Amino acid sequence: MSRIGSKVAGGWMRVAPRFLPFADVASADLSMARLLRLSLFQVSVGMAIVLLIGTMNRVMIVELGVPAWLVAVMVALPLIFAPMRALIGYRSDTHVSALGWRRVPYLWIGTMLQFGGLAIMPFALIVLSGDSNGPAWIGDAGAGLAFLLVGAGMHTVQTVGLALATDLAPAHKQGRVVTLMCAMLLLGMVVSALVFGVALRHFSEVRLIQVIQGSAVGTLFLNAIALWKQEARDPSRAGARREESFADAWRGFNQGQGARRRLVAVGLGTSAFSMQDILLEPYGGQILHLPVGTTTSLTALLAVGGVCGFLLSSRMLDRDADPFRIAALGTLAGLVAFVAVIFAEPLASAGVFAIGTWAIGFGAALFVVGTLKASIRAAPAGQSGLALGTWGAVQAFAAGGAIALGGVLRDVVGGAAEHGLFGAALAGPVTGYSFVYHFEIVLLFATLVAIGPLVRGRQAGMVGGIDAGARDPSLSLQRSSFSPGS
Repeated sequence: MSRIGSKVAGGWMRVAPRFLPFADVASADLSMARLLRLSLFQVSVGMAIVLLIGTMNRVMIVELGVPAWLVAVMVALPLIFAPMRALIGYRSDTHVSALGWRRVPYLWIGTMLQFGGLAIMPFALIVLSGDSNGPAWIGDAGAGLAFLLVGAGMHTVQTVGLALATDLAPAHKQGRVVTLMCAMLLLGMVVSALVFGVALRHFSEVRLIQVIQGSAVGTLFLNAIALWKQEARDPSRAGARREESFADAWRGFNQGQGARRRLVAVGLGTSAFSMQDILLEPYGGQILHLPVGTTTSLTALLAVGGVCGFLLSSRMLDRDADPFRIAALGTLAGLVAFVAVIFAEPLASAGVFAIGTWAIGFGAALFVVGTLKASIRAAPAGQSGLALGTWGAVQAFAAGGAIALGGVLRDVVGGAAEHGLFGAALAGPVTGYSFVYHFEIVLLFATLVAIGPLVRGRQAGMVGGIDAGARDPSLSLQRSSFSPGS
């Protein structure tokens, strides 16, 4: 067996690194095993995303008969916490701890919030299903609280976890490490969606409760392993707090060229890709008549498209491609994706719907990598948590608002159509869904308008010698050393 293992290891060593994404992301002080262990926090976040946005919204809308607008509001509740991501990132940058930790306390708080929300959720489902004597509003309130806690935990864990990853990585490999973490998020979504799809193939309320309980335990287990011995204790962090206030740090962060337009582009693009989040699986179930297991598996297909987008973006960054061009390419892919989803209904084709679902994940991944890389380049020295938190805050707030708006528009437009306000040809339930998808196409065109000057601005900066790399040599080194894993 040892000879066979040696031969297999030798075979892998002969494979060129360019065929192994993220193969060179490790360094002497940060091994690949430690990086993969740290990335388990992204796996737990991906599991929660699939459960909330994929499985739960389908079950609550179709099986439990909860109005789509109410489910949309529940899924969007975490947006209340989204603006706090920038503050959380800044506080983790400057946290004073007697134990000498900056990131670990916030990561553990986020983990407990995530676990608490998943622990409450089964009891809310029992009330919503009618298997209790309690009033219905308790089920709605309990579900809303569960969604809020899980969302707050995910925001905290993801913001501080990504900041910790950049702390551990060398300056010239920070971009690749963050991209690896994002890829692990999608991997967690793929695995979770497949597992949930198999577990819920023969659907029952009891089986769903068991899946949620297993997710709660899995979250605690994965995050505990991810945090173990990752951040070194530094006695100097128990000293005085940094004098710079959050307001001063925020003003400095926003003084960069094109900072506001960059955030506007992030918000528009995220809204365009997120508005369909709670509608994609109900669309497959109500309009295309797909079972629960199949629609949950489509979430895995969405994540597979995202993995493909990450691989393509890493190759483009290896060639020093402009991050905003990568984001624009993802936006164009999103246009094709939503057209395919719209035409899946008249063609009665689950295959076209699957292609559109894959393309949504593909385009969204390119957009995320492009905007995230641009945010990392613009980060002031020593403020990676603030930069990542600001990017995450805008993205989460835009996603939450878009999800809520998508559900409301589907119900309002769909209800008006079924009452014949748009004529007999549009009287079916598909009209509400189609309106939302067309609206997302409009938002994608607006995103392209916002990104255009940023691409031109960076080209002008490079010609004039004021590119970011000229201001910070470490950024030039980071750009020049991109590889397929970046």
